[in-house]
Amino acid sequence: MTGAGNDFVLIDDRKTSLNLDWGTLAPRLCDRRYGIGADGLLVLEASNDADFGMKYYNADGSYGGMCGNGGRCAARFVMDEAGLSIARFDALGFTYRAHHVGQFIELHMKDPISLRKDILHVGSHKIPYVFIDTGTAHAVIFVGDLEPVLAQMAASGEIQHIGSEIRNHAAFAPGGTNVNFVRVLDDGTLAMRTYERGVEAETLACGTGAIASAIVSHLYKQTPVPTRVRTRSKEILEVGFKKEGNSIREVTLTGSADMVYSGKIAL
Repeated sequence: MTGAGNDFVLIDDRKTSLNLDWGTLAPRLCDRRYGIGADGLLVLEASNDADFGMKYYNADGSYGGMCGNGGRCAARFVMDEAGLSIARFDALGFTYRAHHVGQFIELHMKDPISLRKDILHVGSHKIPYVFIDTGTAHAVIFVGDLEPVLAQMAASGEIQHIGSEIRNHAAFAPGGTNVNFVRVLDDGTLAMRTYERGVEAETLACGTGAIASAIVSHLYKQTPVPTRVRTRSKEILEVGFKKEGNSIREVTLTGSADMVYSGKIAL
């Protein structure tokens, strides 16, 4: 399945209880040359309190945080299969809710935490950033706030190098962080490129990264809400939320979520 270009192998284990070591299998399944190929692995399980439970594994086999695009794909799969208009699922101790909005899927997310603004020292460069946890860790960096040489790197193929340096920086130890490079366009739309930990590469889209970028841009650049986020795939993710005092509430993520194909793999 793919959510705005962020692609996943989805395993429906709600009835079969395969009891496999998904962390070991994820790199094999997600390998784009010797496996199926994906940014991550979604495993659906039975749940006593919701329609299903979802576990997300990064392409390197590490257990991921919440995945917004993956959650929308999982919800779309279950809603289509069961004929539901709303799907509720458990992930990391929180119950999420998703529903159709026309051809898209809207996912209601948990409130963000751990907002902080600081400056990173990377080599001889100073990089202003805002950190926020939107279900997983994100650093948001405005390209316009970078010195010219770094801004050029962030807008070019060198995002792989600079993204890796920031992702592994001691400021985010021990878990590291995802890294979002953001430009605010004239109409308030955000252009975002994301280096994802666990994939260890730039992906075509990142749902929790879009949420992080939208919230931080609204707080520090006064961008409008709902916020349109243009991903590297050129698809738009729409982020909604409410600001109540110093808190951000009622976060939603809306965008495409589609099945590409189904099949079997011999393990």
